[in-house]
Parts: sequence; structure tokens; C-alpha cells
Amino acid sequence: MEIHVNFRFLALSALAALPVLAADPAPPTMGKIFDQQLTSVEREVVSLAEAMPAEKYAFAPKDGAFKDVRTFSQQVSHIAYVTYAVSSAALGEKNPSSTDAKENGPTTLKTKADVVKYLKDSFAYAHKATAMLSAANSMDMVQSAFGKNKTPRIYMVNVAIWHSFDHYGQMAVYARMNNVVPPASRQ
Repeated sequence: MEIHVNFRFLALSALAALPVLAADPAPPTMGKIFDQQLTSVEREVVSLAEAMPAEKYAFAPKDGAFKDVRTFSQQVSHIAYVTYAVSSAALGEKNPSSTDAKENGPTTLKTKADVVKYLKDSFAYAHKATAMLSAANSMDMVQSAFGKNKTPRIYMVNVAIWHSFDHYGQMAVYARMNNVVPPASRQ
């Protein structure tokens, strides 16, 4: 898998967090900006994973363009697996997670509780990666989580954010198809 760094997206993402950080008297750091964004996606993804009833975790639409898509459970565990993978790449560590061939996380995940714990643990690990991100090391080339190529550290950290929101959108559709309103939409 070849990855192209969209620096405009990265810069706009960083600038988008500035109003949130403006209330903090300490000058914002790059790590703090990305950690705030990670916290936002974590809040939405985890709350939706918790809101979906356990008996609906095996749900996946079956008709038309939905043929062979991930189940709700697999959407959640896929987010977690990729979050572990890109965070470990940014940290220069061995990925602490395993996965099946389709990057849906460990095959040992059987219950909603297992999947939600795996998701929460992946975000905790990702916070470790955002905490170490700085202006000085953001452009250091690290081993990509997706192949043999190298990529800037900031890109690996950012994947945990945009990738999670990509799959959150799919989770929200699945939830609404099962009469579950995503918690982020209830306010």
C-alpha cells in the first residue's frame, strides 16, 4: 500500500485545533494539538461502540453495494487495529496487537466487551504516540505501518485520526439502520 502525505490536510488539521487550545495559557505543542484531535475522535467512536447493542455487533448490511462489508464489530476492531499499527510505527515500536488477514484485529475478540476494551486500549496507546510528537521530530522518517516504505512520523500519527473518522461514518450508518442514534448526534 503506497501512502502519500497530504501536508495541506495535516496543516489544516493542526490549525483546526487551535481554538480549542486557545483557552490553555501554555503555548500549544504539536503533540497537544494532535492529542486533542485524537481525543475528539475517540469520544465519538467509543461512545458509538458502547451505544450499539451487543446483539447488533454481528450486523452488516447485505444488499447491493454492501455485499461483503465488515460487520459493526469488525468496523470497531479494524479501527483499533490500524490505530495500534500506525501508533507503533510513529513510536518506532513493535505493534503490540495482532490481526487477521483483513486487519480486523485479533481473532480472539468474541464479545462486545472484548471489542470495546480493545478499542479503548488502542486509543490509550495512540495517546502515547501523540504525546511524543513535536515540531522537532514530526518530519522524521519512520517505517510505515503499511509496507516497507518510510513516511514522516506526523503522517502515522494523523492516520489514527482520519482513518478512525472514516470508519466511524460507516458505524453510524450501521447504527442508524438498527434504530440507534449515535451519541454524538443526540445533542
